[in-house]
Amino acid sequence: MATVLITGGTGMIGNHITSLLLEKGYEVIILTRKNNSVNEPRIPTVRYYSWDINNQIIDPKSIEYTDYIINLAGAGVADKRWTERRKKEIVESRVNSSKLIVTALTNYPNKVKAIISASAIGWYADNQFLKGGENFTHTEDELPDTSFLGNTCKLWEESILPVEELEKRLIRYRIGIVLSNKGGALMKFLKPLKFCIAPIMGNGKQIMSWIHIDDLCRLFVFAIENQNLKGVFNAVSPEPVSNLNFIKKLAAITNNRWFFLVYIPSKFLKIILGKMSIEILKSTNVSALKIQSEGFVFKYPDLENALNKLIKGD
Repeated sequence: MATVLITGGTGMIGNHITSLLLEKGYEVIILTRKNNSVNEPRIPTVRYYSWDINNQIIDPKSIEYTDYIINLAGAGVADKRWTERRKKEIVESRVNSSKLIVTALTNYPNKVKAIISASAIGWYADNQFLKGGENFTHTEDELPDTSFLGNTCKLWEESILPVEELEKRLIRYRIGIVLSNKGGALMKFLKPLKFCIAPIMGNGKQIMSWIHIDDLCRLFVFAIENQNLKGVFNAVSPEPVSNLNFIKKLAAITNNRWFFLVYIPSKFLKIILGKMSIEILKSTNVSALKIQSEGFVFKYPDLENALNKLIKGD
């Protein structure tokens, strides 16, 4: 089977993709900045090679053995407050990772056929400020938003584009809110529900374009195995929902008897989270039609089934 190199392979999404690739018989290489750390958990069947994004250094062997690259590297957008220093780190971690991949593919002999690179639906403008409001549907041919998130995604995608000049097939996925029982947004929403409190962010009308982590990882494999697939695609389920409806469904699944809906005012969120509150209050109604037209079939197209699987295993 082919060998797949993953950047950001030790994160939530990277771990899930690694497991799926191994199940399907692929060889997996993970790039790590902690190559000599004895405390870093290792998968015996995975090969690990070092890279240094800041100094633009990578082990050439990692590229030599690779058939496909999955590029997930980047500092977490929602992990810390958006200070100017943090925003710089968010952008540079993505751009410099892509830059190092391009440099390696340029300078070292390789057999890499395709690069599947992560981006995000932060590319799109907030529906709340668009004509048509929540009914406006974002598609892949739109120009990026002028906000921090939009500009970050623009720079992120532009930084990997040079691989096309090297005659490598490039797929860019604009990823929505990833639902997983191993971390991320879903775990944060579940915490207050343990106390029967269902928190609604702002007015709750903002649209959430989400995707089950199984479907997201299947999308990366789909890009590897479909040789004609290239370009940019939204990685979201076909059923975006409002924050209010999302929380109601989640609360109903986790608390079958009763729960309290608690609206958290936008002003309060802005005080507590600063500029990062934009990520929580932003409304993005994003289309999945383009990737569906390429033949991808979602395993979890609707929210209720996705949440039941993640929470109850149904």
